[in-house]
Amino acid sequence: MSAQPHAYAVTDPETALKYAIQHIQGDRVQIVEGVIQPIVPSWDHENVADLIREQLGPVLRRLGCRAGSGNLDLPGTSNWYVPDLAVVPSDVAKGAGALLPDQTLLIVEVTSESNGDTDRTVKRARCAEYRAPLYLLVDRQERSCTLYAVPGRLGYTRVVGPLPFGTPVALPDPFDMELDTSEF
Repeated sequence: MSAQPHAYAVTDPETALKYAIQHIQGDRVQIVEGVIQPIVPSWDHENVADLIREQLGPVLRRLGCRAGSGNLDLPGTSNWYVPDLAVVPSDVAKGAGALLPDQTLLIVEVTSESNGDTDRTVKRARCAEYRAPLYLLVDRQERSCTLYAVPGRLGYTRVVGPLPFGTPVALPDPFDMELDTSEF
């Protein structure tokens, strides 16, 4: 008895790679500049993402948004990101598979020893290129937060920080709130 091939047609390597990682059983993975990376956050890492999600809760309800770590596709590249947290309008999130960075209102990346440089440089630059309006870097190694805004092809044009943990981070419109970083 021979194995039956999958019934899908792939015409380019980008599609094949992105299809493959979506069908890896058991593990969440992302692709950063063509390199497949498993996502294995520590409890401390998850704690920071959860503290941010809790603070955003009232604003999310007011804006009609959801926060999660769903897939972000960057078409035309070999990138498929799983942010630590992304805020998206509820109607965009409902029934969606992967979203585009410009469909988000905020992307949050919390660094780990193993991926800090990727979050600080590569993902930030690509999120700006794909017009994610806000990118919040929570750098646990540097113990600081940096908010990047006003995306462009060459990067973000407005940068606030790095701000040491304990200093509030002002999230601009539509959030209009200060993020308490004292427990990070």
